[in-house]
Amino acid sequence: MNLEQKIKLFAISNQLLENDLDRVEREHSMDLGRDHQRTLSKDQDYYPQLERKLRQEAARMGDHYEVFYSLERTIRAFVSETLEAASPGTWWTETRVQEKIRNDAQARMRKEIDAGVTPRSQEPIDFTNFGELGELIKSNWDLFGGVFKSPRAVENVMSRLNTLRGPIAHCCPLSEDEVVRLRLSVRDWFRLME
Repeated sequence: MNLEQKIKLFAISNQLLENDLDRVEREHSMDLGRDHQRTLSKDQDYYPQLERKLRQEAARMGDHYEVFYSLERTIRAFVSETLEAASPGTWWTETRVQEKIRNDAQARMRKEIDAGVTPRSQEPIDFTNFGELGELIKSNWDLFGGVFKSPRAVENVMSRLNTLRGPIAHCCPLSEDEVVRLRLSVRDWFRLME
């Protein structure tokens, strides 16, 4: 694991701890004196009209979203940086990405452009779905095999993460078991790189 990956691992680990402390503070109505406040500006005209129970559920789910968002962005950057280093300037268009993944990402890019919204990114990797990231790792095992222990282990962890991503991305609460599974799966991801 190179220095940049170690720094990212440290940041994600710290974020997991911060989220745990936030949860403890919320659940026990206490202030641990960490001197930071969430500053989320909510539309004061409409937000109070939303059901309190749903707002509380959203606050709990926000922690899980933050963890998964950070992890997914870290994985995307790791995959694209690794492929770019191996095939500078051509990894996406010619050498390292399967045609189906390229075409599907291009279709998603086109859909956003046609919708008239601000595109999420200029990078095609950001238009791949989470499962396709795992496919890119497996199909480029000559590059990733030096980082990960086993392609099967990567496939299993990515599959578990993708399953957990569903409720987080689609506004459904995670059960306590799935919260534990999310934390373990994030740890499993980084353990693959040790």
